[in-house]
Amino acid sequence: MADKKSYYGTGHRKNAIAKVTLIPGKGNVTVNGRDVHEYFPFETLVMDLMQPLVYTNTNEMFDVNVSVKGGGFSGQSGAIRLGITKALLEYDSTTDPESENSFRKILKAHGFITRDSRVKERKKYGLKKARRAPQFSKR
Repeated sequence: MADKKSYYGTGHRKNAIAKVTLIPGKGNVTVNGRDVHEYFPFETLVMDLMQPLVYTNTNEMFDVNVSVKGGGFSGQSGAIRLGITKALLEYDSTTDPESENSFRKILKAHGFITRDSRVKERKKYGLKKARRAPQFSKR
């Protein structure tokens, strides 16, 4: 491993896009220039985005710098998680994907590699929302 090499990953979720940079460090996570606990209002979102680092035992190995835009907190958290996963895969690219302790095998088993493609359904004309029809009145 080269000293002070950085690893990149881009994650998408709903309308959020996150650009993640992993730099060898102490485990600090920065989102849009602020600490992750300061940026996200709920601790569960922070736990969610840290899962790839926790499962691969690299949460004390890297400093994570994130630039995220679009969407809400939930979408941004999911986008960051996918970005961290992709950056970890880039870091572990020399390891054979079939080996038992490869990051790819660990992250795939927990479902982190796949992008969650669920997005809000568009509103249709004549309806109040995507599927909600106006209240029916008999008289």
